[in-house]
Amino acid sequence: MDITENLLDKLRPIRLMVLDVDGVLTDGSLFFHANGGQESKAFNTQDGQGIKLLQASGVKMAIITGRVSKVVSLRAEALSIEHTLLGREDKITALSEIVNELNLDWSQVGYCGDDLPDLAAIRKAGFGASVANAPSYIQQYSDYTTQREGGKGAVREITDLIMQAQGTWQACIDHYLYNLRAH
Repeated sequence: MDITENLLDKLRPIRLMVLDVDGVLTDGSLFFHANGGQESKAFNTQDGQGIKLLQASGVKMAIITGRVSKVVSLRAEALSIEHTLLGREDKITALSEIVNELNLDWSQVGYCGDDLPDLAAIRKAGFGASVANAPSYIQQYSDYTTQREGGKGAVREITDLIMQAQGTWQACIDHYLYNLRAH
C-alpha cells in the first residue's frame, strides 16, 4: 500500500499502539503439547525490536487477546508492555478501557488485528491496521494493510511507519550508526 499524506496524518498523533496476538504477533499457529495442555508460540524478534524502539520514542504499547496464555504474558513482560489484556474476546470494550485509563483521544490510538473479533477496534482506532494474511473482508476496513504477514515482521513494519511519520526514525538510526560505534 502506498504511504499517502492521509496515512501519515493518521500516524502522526499515535500515542498508543495496540496489537492482537494470534495472527499478528504470531503467524496464528497454536502448538498444544500432550503433557498437560502447555502451549507454545513463535514470536518474531524484529517485531520485538520494533516494539521496544516505538516505546523508546514515546508511544505506549498494549496487547489485547482473546486467549489466556502464559506465553503471551512472558513475551509482554520481556518487552515491557504495560497493558496486556488476556482472555478478552470483546476487543473494542477492552480497547475502550485502555483508552479511558490513559485519557487518550481515539485519534491517538492505533490498533492492528487480523480477524473478526478485531474489526470494531480496527474501525474505531484513529489508525486501524491489518496484516497481509488477514481476510480481505478485514483488510477492506483497515487504514493500512502490512506487506508482511502476522508473525513475520508485520508489527515491525507498523512500528517503523509510525516512527517515520512522527519524525523519530532518523534519531533511532543515528543512535545505532554513531552512538554505538564508539563502544
